[in-house]
Amino acid sequence: MKAILITIVLGFNYFVGLYYVFINSLYSSLLISSLIAVLRHIKRIKYSAFRDLISSPEAPPISILIPAYNENGTILRAVNSALAVKYPFFEVIVINDGSTDGTLETLINFYQLKKIDHVYRNFLKTAPVRGFYNNPKYPNLLVIDKIKSGKADSLNCGLNLARSPYFCTVDADSVLENDAFLRLMAYVTESVVPVVACGGVVRVLNGIKLKNATAIEIDLPKNHLALFQIVEYLRAFLFGRVGWDIANSILILSGTFSLFNRAAVMDVGGYNFRHVSEDMELVLKLHRHFKGNKKRYRIKFISDPICWSEVPESFQMLARQRRRWQMGLIQSLCEHRQMFFNPKYGHLGLIIMPYYLFFEMMGPIVELLGYIVVPLSYIFGLLNFKFFVLFLILAIAFGIFLSTMGVFLEELTYKRYPKWKHLFKLLLFGILENFGYRQINAFWRFQALIRFIFGKRRWEYVEKKGNQNNF
Repeated sequence: MKAILITIVLGFNYFVGLYYVFINSLYSSLLISSLIAVLRHIKRIKYSAFRDLISSPEAPPISILIPAYNENGTILRAVNSALAVKYPFFEVIVINDGSTDGTLETLINFYQLKKIDHVYRNFLKTAPVRGFYNNPKYPNLLVIDKIKSGKADSLNCGLNLARSPYFCTVDADSVLENDAFLRLMAYVTESVVPVVACGGVVRVLNGIKLKNATAIEIDLPKNHLALFQIVEYLRAFLFGRVGWDIANSILILSGTFSLFNRAAVMDVGGYNFRHVSEDMELVLKLHRHFKGNKKRYRIKFISDPICWSEVPESFQMLARQRRRWQMGLIQSLCEHRQMFFNPKYGHLGLIIMPYYLFFEMMGPIVELLGYIVVPLSYIFGLLNFKFFVLFLILAIAFGIFLSTMGVFLEELTYKRYPKWKHLFKLLLFGILENFGYRQINAFWRFQALIRFIFGKRRWEYVEKKGNQNNF
């Protein structure tokens, strides 16, 4: 029995070793391809005429949808930022999802809104709407008040009222750079393949000084959790999503800042209100629809339009956010399990979906067990020193390499953090995140998997610390 147990433990250790070799090789490939792609993109946008869209009658109109639930501390900042974007034709639709903290009253008082009669066609079935508000001084602003039913249902409500061929979802704690839509729509208008969805970069708002809902001074936050998330976001957006985009394999566009073709989304039934991460499920649904019907389409990630978003600064709120993200991933993969290993969906079904299953969904189990079993195996003499060192290199040292390369990629390209002290501090936190922060993230993702298995699939609300005076 002892011999069998030792064989199982050794087998698992070698499996962990192969797992890390494979995943780190993939990340290295993504890093190299992302570096090449981002440098090419920066060179291209120097000569791009995206700014000409500001005066072009051919610029497609956009509806900006801002769902809000108990966002009294951030809602004015987000709406003012949306109203200030440089784009010729747009409307801002705020959907108040039954807030109880005075969010609606804050909007009514600040913009001097009046309740109006408005035709509401319930194309996508939603919870009842209680009222519509506007002010002729702000002709492109409409506020909807509805019974609480969740973010996905609120977005569907906004879609029912949107008048534009494209819509963009923006979180109520976010601030858009004023040329973000010009940069997004430049690709849409230039593409010879219909673009049904595209997303830009989300960066951490914490620490940024604002004036009139515009970033006037970029600085790093004092909160350590927020600093870890800056490094994480740089890695995820600058080489994670850029790399997947090259292979036309984007499965995740952040709901914080994503642009969609309204007709395409309506065709697939809008957002799924049963999911806690409605953005990924929608992207998968679009892939499945267009691939399954052999239609030409593109889902694109663009690395220079930027939206600044507030991130959690406490372990409690961060845990809720990461569990929800992982729960959404699991739900989306299960919902579209027919795509797995299905040649009908090409490389998405044969390669990309299995990757998300084995390395994103099941990855936290392997990672956590690896941190426990491999060191214990070495301590009890079941593993030799060389294998143990290899594990540390693959699990820790390579993680440090990827984090620091994400920071360097930012410095080489967009340079949103202008000071040398910013660079050194982010590099330091790129190293430190591999000693605790990464492991606790894996634990939260593991918690989400356990909760999914036992049927606890609820939305976990994340409180924001926004300040209305800081806009």
